[in-house]
Amino acid sequence: MIREVELRRTVSICNRQGLHARPCHALVSIASEFPGELRVSCGDHEVNGKSILELMTLNASQGSVLEICARGEGAREILDRMEELVRSGFGESGTS
Repeated sequence: MIREVELRRTVSICNRQGLHARPCHALVSIASEFPGELRVSCGDHEVNGKSILELMTLNASQGSVLEICARGEGAREILDRMEELVRSGFGESGTS
């Protein structure tokens, strides 16, 4: 029996505008390359990490902590890439 890998990672939003449409699109672009399940939560709200609209409902502002959960083959790689994107402030100026 093969056990499916599930990994979690927490990251803080550091860009001033928070998780708006462009960062959500960037996250979903990476997530779409991952064949497994991807969930993102902020506080008590959890959404599908492959949906721009659902990610936007997190209303994650600067300083918010996201928990990203990936399940399936390639989970570690997808979490590494998403963490790097978030920590870089999504390439936006005005990060702290």
